Amino acid sequence: MGAGIAQWFAQQMVPTVLCDNNETQSQKALASIHASWDKLVEKEKLTACQVSQMKSLLEAKPLSATHPQTGLVIEAIIEDLNVKRSLFAAIDQQFSAGTIFATNTSSFPIELIAAAVGADRQKRLLGLHFFNPATLMKLVEVIAGPSTDPALAQNLYSWFEKCGKEPALCADTPGFIVNRVARGFYGEALRIVTGDDEAQFKEIDQLMREVGGFKMGPFELMDLIGVDINYAVTTSVWEALHKSPRLTPHPLQKKLVDAKRHGKKTKRGFYAYE
Repeated sequence: MGAGIAQWFAQQMVPTVLCDNNETQSQKALASIHASWDKLVEKEKLTACQVSQMKSLLEAKPLSATHPQTGLVIEAIIEDLNVKRSLFAAIDQQFSAGTIFATNTSSFPIELIAAAVGADRQKRLLGLHFFNPATLMKLVEVIAGPSTDPALAQNLYSWFEKCGKEPALCADTPGFIVNRVARGFYGEALRIVTGDDEAQFKEIDQLMREVGGFKMGPFELMDLIGVDINYAVTTSVWEALHKSPRLTPHPLQKKLVDAKRHGKKTKRGFYAYE
């Protein structure tokens, strides 16, 4: 997700830095982005001149080496509240008072994450939830926490709109809009199947596409997002909403997570991938 967000910003001709604790991983992501741009040139979707400029605007380096006057820092790490809060607390002093902090959290209220930084920074911290793949999916949820400057959220909303995204201003509640609604999409599908049966997954996905009109079925989508990420979001929303029975995480999903069957990224999830 982080690589997709960085790619999208560079495509808007915004100077962008892609950071990861693992430098090898960030360089690998950068190479993958370059390769995708080169393919778009081959398909005549972009010009060589455009891609050359994008490549010059996107770099990968450690977070500690980024400029303190950076305009916007977007966190897109593991969906773990304590890890996210630790990161924001650590970088609060690294960047200037004018730097905007944003979290790409799928489910945690912004208020809980903002508690990790100082009062002044809380005014400039909000949620910017992108959807995978960030370069293609138009929706971005813009979430202002209780301390977020309302004008900041509105300004970003307007900027995304000008860039061709379809932003939505969301209340600071667990799961916001899409992930709150989507719990039923995934949860009911999991409750329908009788076990770890790929034929059943395929049947439900096919029905949702061909009859329901969805571009992807629930099992395909969980594999694309990451079964581990989807399970973490489900658990987070369930706990935040007082463990409502209708939101209870499903044992089959936990079974896949425990088995490291995280979807396409591990070549095995609800489906097997070559």
